Amino acid sequence: MSDLLKSLNAEQHRAVTLPDESALILAGAGSGKTRVLTTRIAWLIQTGRVRPSEILAVTFTNKAAQEMVARLGVLIPTIDTRRLWMGTFHGLCNRMLRIHAPEAGLPASFQILDSNDQLSTIKRLLKETNTDTESYPAKTLQTFINESKEAGLRANAIQPANAIDQKCAELYAVYETHCQRTGVVDFAELLLRCYELLGNDDLRHHYQTRFKHVLVDEFQDTNPLQYAWLKRLACRDPQGRGNPASSASTAVFAVGDDDQSIYAFRGAKVDHMLHFSEEFQPSHLIKLEQNYRSGSFILDAANQLIANNAERLGKNLRTDAGTGDLIYIYPAATDLYEANWVVEGIRTKLKAGCPANEIAVLYRSNAQSRVLEHALFQAGITYRVYGGLRFFERQEVKHALAYLRLIDNPNDDTAWMRVVNFPTRGIGQRTLEQLAHTASEYACSLCAAVSFMETGAALPKLKTFARLMDEIRQTIDQSGYTLPETVDYVLKASGLLAHYEAEREGRDRVENLQELVNAANAFVTGMGYAADAPAHTVAPAKNMAVTLEAEDALLPETPMSPLSHFLSHAALEAGDYQARSGQAAVQLMTVHASKGLEFAAVWITGLEEGLFPHENSLYHPKSLQEERRLMYVAITRAKQSLSLSFANSRMLHGQTRYHPHSRFLDELPDTGLEWLAPKRGFTEEYFDGMENLVAKEDSDMCEEKEESARPAYGRHYRSAPSRTNGEAVNQNGLTYKRRDAQQAAQAQRERDAGFALKQRVFHLKFGEGKVINMEGQGPGARVQVQFAHSGTKWLALDKAKLEKIN
Repeated sequence: MSDLLKSLNAEQHRAVTLPDESALILAGAGSGKTRVLTTRIAWLIQTGRVRPSEILAVTFTNKAAQEMVARLGVLIPTIDTRRLWMGTFHGLCNRMLRIHAPEAGLPASFQILDSNDQLSTIKRLLKETNTDTESYPAKTLQTFINESKEAGLRANAIQPANAIDQKCAELYAVYETHCQRTGVVDFAELLLRCYELLGNDDLRHHYQTRFKHVLVDEFQDTNPLQYAWLKRLACRDPQGRGNPASSASTAVFAVGDDDQSIYAFRGAKVDHMLHFSEEFQPSHLIKLEQNYRSGSFILDAANQLIANNAERLGKNLRTDAGTGDLIYIYPAATDLYEANWVVEGIRTKLKAGCPANEIAVLYRSNAQSRVLEHALFQAGITYRVYGGLRFFERQEVKHALAYLRLIDNPNDDTAWMRVVNFPTRGIGQRTLEQLAHTASEYACSLCAAVSFMETGAALPKLKTFARLMDEIRQTIDQSGYTLPETVDYVLKASGLLAHYEAEREGRDRVENLQELVNAANAFVTGMGYAADAPAHTVAPAKNMAVTLEAEDALLPETPMSPLSHFLSHAALEAGDYQARSGQAAVQLMTVHASKGLEFAAVWITGLEEGLFPHENSLYHPKSLQEERRLMYVAITRAKQSLSLSFANSRMLHGQTRYHPHSRFLDELPDTGLEWLAPKRGFTEEYFDGMENLVAKEDSDMCEEKEESARPAYGRHYRSAPSRTNGEAVNQNGLTYKRRDAQQAAQAQRERDAGFALKQRVFHLKFGEGKVINMEGQGPGARVQVQFAHSGTKWLALDKAKLEKIN
């Protein structure tokens, strides 16, 4: 036992060895929360407090769950990790619903719609119901349905506030009926259906009795339905009301950081951290403040920044790792200069031996990546845009999965529509509309509707496709193919492989399909299935009495075939799956995507008012606090080196924008920071001298230069040879407008608007201010004004009565 605890610091040791009571662990960035969670589980098991099957651990990503399982395997080599209920909210709800599918009103082989498939389904239903898609866009309806489910509301429980809500509720009901008929569920449905399942008194009592300890990672990111689900597991009240602490023996070990709550747009409520203290009455509140990731300059910046937020539980990160590098702040004239500065910094780090995958460039908006990507490409630096198209989301992989889904569930209409005419079989849109009409008339799936159709030129082709799927299914069942063999056979029998092999540019797609076979093989091995286990053999459905009495002895606990299990995995948990790829690359990503990651060197770009913090947050205190938490997350991704930048002018969405630097830069401590230009921003002399500085600088930036206290990339610019068309090209080949062309364009905007940049103005409500940005022409023109006492505001010139101050 001493070996298990010897590597923990005092705070971690106290958290791991807490008695069997609810506790709130406030875990700062880089403070070893994963170590605490896994060691806590190992300690509970080794001390004999619980069996592995009596622990439920919730994470927010599949990657985190896999890491915890791997660590537990090291800490307790004798443990059978398959007995552990450990995974994401969606993964655990899926597991519970598979066990209790009859009680949940679902078929045992129900399929899961990912977000894209859900949207496709909604689009098809809108078309079938002749709904005006301009008034009711598919994405709007998708949001309405998901938000309703996350609020625990079925279609018949919605109380519409207006005619639009009424129509959306009616369409939601149509969508519910369709999903139930075809045996599919979306992500939000997994949570809601499982929450409703726990309304069953016997089931709820069983799981409350079974799970002695519930551990929750990233607690600050829970949405209301997830929080209600947790309360229902730990509370005797079937409605999840009352005081869980006084009504249940389950100990809830909640680990989170209110300073890293950045997913409000997904429904996350940072208030749950405060509610937990009130509703669960934890006996202990422990703060993990020892940081093992970053130097003190970085942590001091993070601490001072986040101290500007109100309603914090409060903590202060510290480290024994020394100061680390100075934090450099670079004011760029344009986004192009900013990108070049970042590239030179990356080049310096690479030359110094820093691995490319230990370097990250972060930005607030995906739109910022274009200029950065161009600069990296021109410099010959390998990069990867993190969070791009994931393996299981690639078109060819989605097609293959659709065929596999139809083998498992022939009534899956979304899968049917994806591949019924792919590869092309001469089945046109009109035929598919007739098929959909027949399915609606007979209240059945598209597959079943084929047998009811009597006419149609393409009817034989529909029957041929239906017969093909039956033959593939029968061959797989009769041959007893394993999961990898099934995937391989389907790729060939469906015609997918031949289709892509015949394409001129199909090589990558063929490789991805072959990688799907590898993924299936890895899945079988990882899940502990026998090497010769038939892919489509489904365990017999279990009634509730058998499940509740003998669940611990069942491996796996869910009545799923390897094929069903793999398809659920692909839909829910496989976003982190990476096909085998080549060399290490510099990582480009949004700040949201960077959460949970760490890098030796980090650049945070675009630190301008209106961009970071985002303009939508500037007038809402809670939104502004979330933006500050987002900046806190960005800063704490850096281990050794952190660089910050902003641009005086930036091209975004086809418009040139002018913004002052972010207020977050002013909230950082002076110690440990070095501005590479005057902190007050850009003076006229700075702009006027920029072109002269560029012309004078040495143009050969690749030449080795002697190291100095300040990095070379902090004081060098590329030369800009003139072009007759008013443009210039830097050493990397990036084309940008020269200053005289920029000035001409800006002068035209000022003439159209009637105002000039830096023009002092007066507004009856907001008082005196200064124009800092302008957009549009004619009636749509607007200006951004920095008011002395009212903050920054965008004003439409045809409505706002602005007066010039001479």
